[in-house]
Amino acid sequence: MVARILIIGGYGNFGSYIARSLADDESIRLLIGGRSADKANAFSASLEATHAAEGHAIDIDNDLTEALARIGPDIVIHTTGPFQTQDHRVARACIAQGSHYLDLADAREFVATIDRLDAEAKAKDVLVVSGASSVPCLTAAVIDAYLPSFARLDAVDYGISAAQHTNRGLATTSAVLSYVGKPMQMLRDGTMKTVHGWEDTHAVRYPGLGARLFGNCDIPDLTLFPERYPSLQSMRFSAGHELKILHIATRMLGVLVRLGIIGSLSDHAGSLLKLAFAFDRFGSGRSGFHMFLSGLCHDGSPLERRFWIIARSGHGPYIPCMPAILLARWLARNKVRRRGARPCLDLIDLDSYLGALAGLDIEIIRDDIDA
Repeated sequence: MVARILIIGGYGNFGSYIARSLADDESIRLLIGGRSADKANAFSASLEATHAAEGHAIDIDNDLTEALARIGPDIVIHTTGPFQTQDHRVARACIAQGSHYLDLADAREFVATIDRLDAEAKAKDVLVVSGASSVPCLTAAVIDAYLPSFARLDAVDYGISAAQHTNRGLATTSAVLSYVGKPMQMLRDGTMKTVHGWEDTHAVRYPGLGARLFGNCDIPDLTLFPERYPSLQSMRFSAGHELKILHIATRMLGVLVRLGIIGSLSDHAGSLLKLAFAFDRFGSGRSGFHMFLSGLCHDGSPLERRFWIIARSGHGPYIPCMPAILLARWLARNKVRRRGARPCLDLIDLDSYLGALAGLDIEIIRDDIDA
């Protein structure tokens, strides 16, 4: 049986990476969805797909139920952000249609509350997964891999540094800018404390990349992980631009947001994105992810573990796309038996995740698990 997989936003930034990765799978027929039927058809025709891809017009804000009934997907991958301004209407429509649902959401509340649809999803015998991306899928997989080495895990400090030459889109830019200068809750010294987006500026030196600047970011992990890892006393997730001048400029704009001079930088995402593109000549296609874990070893001594992913040649966007790619392949082959609605946790282990990145210009640098 060939599974019909609809990618909403399939000709967009992340959607196109996913589509190209799945195109040669003999168990999958791709359905490329987007507001523009012409763009969907043109992109479908460009794919060297084992089964001819189809283009479909679909607008998540209008006639979604009718569109899903017309298209008839077995699996839906929702890539159209920003998720910070969305509710779960797409997931609900997929449940009603009897389609499995995956999304690449990084919005904190959106992902953390997807389990409210659990009973509905189980009643229709479908799997609904939110956050099938770097957060919380990859981040939890790294912690889970190292957790047995710790008698007590006290703190995790991690972040993502984007490449300047990333094929960044308006939705992703809007999502990041939505919390710059805005208050958020983050676990610090055993309690949830208020911090502000893009503040707490700090530098991390990456192997082969040099020092990159980082600032606070709001992600689902900040809600999910204190309960998942109850010994944690502190968490910090941060992100940053490759170019220090852009990072500092964003930080300064965040001050204006915090002072109430600007309502939200996401309202200016289009202009700021165009401005960022003007600096491409000074950047590269190299991005990175880091996670530092600290706590106590089983003999009572302090223990720290470090994990890095270095992506070159513009291959960084494949990293957040990989959970959706893997789950789509597994669902198409009936290899996933779980049903219900959940964040993307306990579905993909670290070895499976990293193994799927083989063949890309991506380097993994890690402390040994049991060292």
